[in-house]
Amino acid sequence: MQIICHFSRLIEESARIYGDRIALQYRDYSRSKWIGITWNQFATRVHRSARALVHLGVGVQDRVAVFSQNKPESLFVEFGAFRSRAVCIPFYATTSGAQVQFMMNDAQVRIVFVGEQQQYDTVWRVLGLCNTLEHIVIFDPTVQRLEDDRLSLSFEEFLALGQRDDADEREVQRRVSEAQNGDMANILYTSGTTGRSKGVILLHSQYLFTLAAHAKVFDITENDVVMNFLPFSHVFEGGWAKLCLSFGAQLAVNLRPLDIQQSMREVHPTCMSAVPRFWEKVYQGVLDKMEAGNALQRLLIQDALKVGAEVWEKYTSQGKRPPFGLRMKYAAYDRTLLRLLRKTLGLDRAHLFPVAGATISPEVERFVHAAGFGMIAGYGLTETCATVTCDHPGRPVALGSIGRPLPGVEVKIGENNEILVKGDNVMPGYYKNAEATAEAFTPDGWLRTGDAGYLKDGELYITDRIKDIIVTLGGKNVAPQPIEGLILADPLFEHAVLLGDNRPCVTLLVKPSLPHVEELGKLMQWPGEVADWLKSNELAEELRRRVTALTDKLPSQEKPRATELMDGDLTTDNGLLTPTLKVRRRQVEERFKELIDGMYEALERRRRSN
Repeated sequence: MQIICHFSRLIEESARIYGDRIALQYRDYSRSKWIGITWNQFATRVHRSARALVHLGVGVQDRVAVFSQNKPESLFVEFGAFRSRAVCIPFYATTSGAQVQFMMNDAQVRIVFVGEQQQYDTVWRVLGLCNTLEHIVIFDPTVQRLEDDRLSLSFEEFLALGQRDDADEREVQRRVSEAQNGDMANILYTSGTTGRSKGVILLHSQYLFTLAAHAKVFDITENDVVMNFLPFSHVFEGGWAKLCLSFGAQLAVNLRPLDIQQSMREVHPTCMSAVPRFWEKVYQGVLDKMEAGNALQRLLIQDALKVGAEVWEKYTSQGKRPPFGLRMKYAAYDRTLLRLLRKTLGLDRAHLFPVAGATISPEVERFVHAAGFGMIAGYGLTETCATVTCDHPGRPVALGSIGRPLPGVEVKIGENNEILVKGDNVMPGYYKNAEATAEAFTPDGWLRTGDAGYLKDGELYITDRIKDIIVTLGGKNVAPQPIEGLILADPLFEHAVLLGDNRPCVTLLVKPSLPHVEELGKLMQWPGEVADWLKSNELAEELRRRVTALTDKLPSQEKPRATELMDGDLTTDNGLLTPTLKVRRRQVEERFKELIDGMYEALERRRRSN
């Protein structure tokens, strides 16, 4: 049963229905076990959070921020903010001090909730520059506070404030009774691969529309166990968690992203949202295990995946029944090898696994469906409260598409093949940024997505990010993502960044995958250790050879004329990746400017010598 109501009441209404059923669970690392939180306990902590916010003077539509990893406390605070009609602004746990300062001042944040030591220290570094901040509330009790800290409260101290005054409860109840669907729920600041962050306004009405639209497509129940792997601060995971809670499903909150494989094996989730990179790593892991097995094992699993892919691509994805022989063969594999594969990964109860955030390769998509993981491909933006399109279970699905529009959402293709969106899920605008808001919409009210694509048989296909189009000095337009995707299909490459804007030709920067470099070095019997191999001419030449082979069939203007290796990692901490692990192209170009300039100078010298 789905509950659709203003988020100020959602947890309370759910607690009345589900009571002592488990609503949330999380791993207690001190005891190495998963701890359950019932719906009644969830509701109690939400109520206390709301009363505590009122006690601290947070008014209607005032802003509070959550700067933390995924934690149950993040949900207590967010729904507590909704219950007090405040606005919750989630920050990524890896957000830099400069960005924290900008968002705090832009949104006039009054209270910030921090997860662990890193977030606490970051806030303190910029505290003197945050003009409206009044309190810091700390989730992790092990955080070491500064001696002169007079602003901070532990989360337990914060909750205690919500038990002291009946007047606070009366005020909360008054606010709940007066809550409007047009209230702001969240301001989500775009991580942005280019440019300064913009605060996307999300209203309660947008969420309610989105929840109702998804209910017409997805089959989620109170019996589902949902692993929360992506950051709650991202609209995909944040919206997905709210959707699942509206159905009474149980959330398994994964604190540390690196622990996700272990978490899946311990919890056995039925649902989980993810980005394509997650499934690429799963796929590669399966391939590596296959290579490690004997010839018979490899043959059997290859055949099982081949049969599974054929069943999905030719029949089930099109709503057709496979022929008897193929159906029986698949059933035999599904009960044995494929079941064992799913169980090994902790995904033996896989039901619904939405994936979005980037284009998923056909090879990986075939594998995921062949193995029976219940993947749902989709597309959306922060500005659209997540989903615009997705696969609709029970309706035909084409390989490579990103689904059909949600019910009530309109999609059309505009100038330059730009995908345009209209619907009640679309934001009213950017917070305090009328200029950016005006630029985001066409004169007749369609949201400009900045993505290029096309519609075919009611399904949407994305081809590229318009703003990332490379225009060479010769006037050639080159879309980098498809070419980078070709490169990254080879597991030896961890990252690939195509260059060439306002340059005579396109070139490439690559970052090799350390485990695969190690494997290759041993196979080729290169002298030295991994550190030596990363700097060796042998590796550089092998990478260039593979780039040439992978791009051989591309038009001349799209083939990289030179390839160089990036030294150093690309991480969210150093600003070269967004929190959703997309490459910040402009920042990479700035960081490796000397290397890039040298690459083009060498090409020019070569041209002149010829």
